[in-house]
Amino acid sequence: MRHKYETRGIVLFRSPLGEANVLLALLTADLGLVRARAQGLRRPGAKLAAALATFAESDLVLVRGKEEWRVAGAVLAENRFRGMRAAAPRIRAARFSGLLLRLVAGEERDAALFPILYGFFDALSTLPPELHDAAEVLAALFMLRVLGLDGGDAPAGAGAFTPGALAEVARERAAYVARVNRGIAASGL
Repeated sequence: MRHKYETRGIVLFRSPLGEANVLLALLTADLGLVRARAQGLRRPGAKLAAALATFAESDLVLVRGKEEWRVAGAVLAENRFRGMRAAAPRIRAARFSGLLLRLVAGEERDAALFPILYGFFDALSTLPPELHDAAEVLAALFMLRVLGLDGGDAPAGAGAFTPGALAEVARERAAYVARVNRGIAASGL
């Protein structure tokens, strides 16, 4: 009998797998980045479809098989994408998620990435649009620090997207973007 893992997670990416299945990239609070298969998700009336939509935050039940993870259950907690009504925050969220998936080639067991993504999505949903650019730069910097690709000081605690921290990032944007670019270059991408 396989052990079931219950955790909170956000769907970063969905890709068709076969006729009705989907391969998901999930960033979880306990397990870090996990790629899992969801069976029958593309069938009409699939029970888990809403809970496993892109950027949906859900309570997940995951099972580790011999070679891959499988989603055994999911309950929608909140659709993080709904709070981002305009196109610009959605593009920022997708760009950050794509960068995270590029930098983490396999599975990453570091749970510190989840609060960064959660805080960034929350900032895109609640803060004024003029702070979104600074939030994206800060999120990328926090992620690079967690992955060991940046050793500089952060303007606030990891995952803290406060207006004060974002104002500092906006003032010193060129220096922070240069740090992010150095971190990406250090990754070899």
